[in-house]
Amino acid sequence: MPFIDSKITVPVTEKEKEKIKAELGKAITTLHKTETYLMVGIEDKYDLWLAGKKLEKGAYVSVSLYGSAAPEDYDKLTAQICDLYAKELGIPGDAIYVSYHPVSDWGWNGSNF
Repeated sequence: MPFIDSKITVPVTEKEKEKIKAELGKAITTLHKTETYLMVGIEDKYDLWLAGKKLEKGAYVSVSLYGSAAPEDYDKLTAQICDLYAKELGIPGDAIYVSYHPVSDWGWNGSNF
């Protein structure tokens, strides 16, 4: 039950959104999850500041998942996310924050797991 929510400073085309969504679907296996229940949110043209300066190209990516993963798996996924956003959107890794939110209670389809 993962959710990957991205806030991105640059405009993102529908084609780019589809590519990013598909690549995140592959990358989520790093946390031993599948794309089957992966939800992805992409908000573009979002204002972000880092070190007091507005970012022309930057992203904040929040990864929520039911349960948790090992620190080395989080590290691998961070690298994959940074590589993906650099390749697809030209956002440098030093302008990307990735946060992880393990969740013990997760609801879906009228009940909780």
